[in-house]
Amino acid sequence: MARKVRKAVFPAAGLGTRFLPATKASPKEMLPLVDKPLIQEVVEEAVASGIESIIIVTSRGKFAIEDHFDVSYELERLLDARGKKDLLKQMRAISEIARISYVRQQEALGLGHAILQAEDSIGDEPFAVMLSDDIIDSETPGLKQLLDVYEKYDAPVIGTMQVAGEAISRFGVLAVDEVEDGVFRVKDMVEKPPPAEAPSDLAIIGRYVLTPEIFNEIKNTRPGAGGEIQITDAMRSLLKKRPFYAVRFRGTRYDAGDKLGFLIATVAYGLKREDLAPEFKEYLKSLKLS
Repeated sequence: MARKVRKAVFPAAGLGTRFLPATKASPKEMLPLVDKPLIQEVVEEAVASGIESIIIVTSRGKFAIEDHFDVSYELERLLDARGKKDLLKQMRAISEIARISYVRQQEALGLGHAILQAEDSIGDEPFAVMLSDDIIDSETPGLKQLLDVYEKYDAPVIGTMQVAGEAISRFGVLAVDEVEDGVFRVKDMVEKPPPAEAPSDLAIIGRYVLTPEIFNEIKNTRPGAGGEIQITDAMRSLLKKRPFYAVRFRGTRYDAGDKLGFLIATVAYGLKREDLAPEFKEYLKSLKLS
């Protein structure tokens, strides 16, 4: 029987250079989807999937993330005094959402290296990895879709989606056999291949369920694409020793780590808001687009 996955690692130590100058002094993970930071959106997905403990891997200048999930006594007193009970409830819910701890990645040496920093916090348990700039809008939370497959097969699981054309070269890519609708047995994986060499159109997306053996594989992984320690390379090494599965997400994935993707996600989430959607729709209809 598969051990319960209780913990999720959130790598959040990157510099966010795609969003400069906005990220010069503010973490990319705190960019708002309407009025909710990206990282909060994904933490809520983790909690909705059954995760109890969150480990956020940070770096210098990321204190805004810690402050966001901490109690703000002054703000709460002010909201209480002004009778803004709904806002007060929302603020308290953020600080009570889960057990959250922090570890530091002192050098930006890649996603694999970032995950390795959480080894002591994870111990010998299976765990999830969630990237805050991959937003999954789905009826069943994105991570829960992976956890259901993990519990069925008792093996690591990777989130995936189909990516067409040249864009595939920006991702880790899977070679697979489909074992049931939307679920695949992984045969191989390659980090950022040229389009002509990609083994399929199934790209690795920022959700993983991993077992603790991955830490030794990361330690033995040499820098790969981009001169960084890639988690895809470490998983490929572990794949030689145990099965891996992949799940094609049911729902819509937004790449909020890309400017255009972030804008698209913001529009989509704005249109989901009952308090904003009617006027927002009217505004969008009024645009004279050439």
